[in-house]
Amino acid sequence: MELAISLLAKRLENQPMYVHFPQLELSAKELLESTSYQALCQIREILLDDTLSDPECFQKIERIVRVFEAFGSDCGHRHDF
Repeated sequence: MELAISLLAKRLENQPMYVHFPQLELSAKELLESTSYQALCQIREILLDDTLSDPECFQKIERIVRVFEAFGSDCGHRHDF
């Protein structure tokens, strides 16, 4: 649930805030599913990139981490270097 909250917060951070979100055209559920789908598509593209060899696996993981960060989700204490 923490991931869902951080993704939703990232998507809403630039929306005008009142009691409701007047310019938001999607429900919270639709918004989260949309964000999740976008992230999964980007992760899939990275994993399908055959230009990186097995010794370069770290680079693939790093690119996946950056996708999560771009959607407002940190990768925890294991990625604090």
